[in-house]
Amino acid sequence: MDRLDAMKVFVLAVDEGSLAAAGRKLGRSPAAVSRAIAFLEERVGAELLHRTTRSIKLSEEGERYVAICRRVLTELEEADDIVAGPRTAPRGLLAITAPVVSGEMVLRPILDAFLDAYPTVSAKLLLFDRSVNLIEEGVDIALRIGPLADSAMVAMRVGEISRVVVAAPRYLKQHPRIAEPGDLAKHQIVAMAHLPNSWTFAPQAGSSAARTVQFIPRLVVNSTYAAVASAVAGRGVARMYSYQVAEQVASGELEIVLAGDEDPEMPAHLICPQGRLAVPKVRAFTDFAVPRLKKHFAQLKKSLGARRHCGRAATANALFCVYGRRAESATVPERLTPI
Repeated sequence: MDRLDAMKVFVLAVDEGSLAAAGRKLGRSPAAVSRAIAFLEERVGAELLHRTTRSIKLSEEGERYVAICRRVLTELEEADDIVAGPRTAPRGLLAITAPVVSGEMVLRPILDAFLDAYPTVSAKLLLFDRSVNLIEEGVDIALRIGPLADSAMVAMRVGEISRVVVAAPRYLKQHPRIAEPGDLAKHQIVAMAHLPNSWTFAPQAGSSAARTVQFIPRLVVNSTYAAVASAVAGRGVARMYSYQVAEQVASGELEIVLAGDEDPEMPAHLICPQGRLAVPKVRAFTDFAVPRLKKHFAQLKKSLGARRHCGRAATANALFCVYGRRAESATVPERLTPI
């Protein structure tokens, strides 16, 4: 039996969730699909799939093997394209990953436009709030927020984002002024379930020690959208990435506080494995997406910058710059936190 064909059958069976579904897609009987997988299992000396009458489930060995099969099959499909070089039109399946919110809000609209421009390319957008191993999981490109740890990747910087502390205007009117990070102890905090019950802020002038504020949350959620909605509803103070609340800040539903205490901005990159830029579909997407992402993040930075309160709060009668005008305020600015 042909080993590569058996790999294709195995991967398709995993993707379809059953041997019968894979058989229908391939025009083969379930028995033929089962024989192909049995061939691979005999060859590797391990059970790859746990089978029942209605479903299949990858074994521990199968999890590792299917990742390798995807990589091998992808590289074989792309070998001809790489050799043909620029003469080859972008085609095939493009796998992209990103954090959930930035993927939905920032990357997906750009991907939609790319697919309109390149009808011979299809795409799979995988949104996870975890770091994806691009090579092991067969992913072409990732959008990453924050410092990069993996030097084995080609990185294209597309912008910078900040973390901001936000609250609804009516909440700020009804609660004590937030003049410095320590004031947060007097406030209701909307926190994310996967983050610690503390926020760290930039050091004060003349100090190298970061400031950490401990708190007991009034509300804990495991969804960025829920945290933003709760802040808009006046349930408390939240800390988010700037792009996660840009719309609400622009509309006046949320205000940024403690702007003068924000951490340094964090970079945003598109990354891909070494050598993958030679693949036409990957090169086409990066050429298409990078300038659009740069424009998006630059506009976001400009928009939020115009709406931040200016400077640190020094006294109860301090004047602050709100939404581009001078105004006397009893509240103070803050910043965002990555989620």
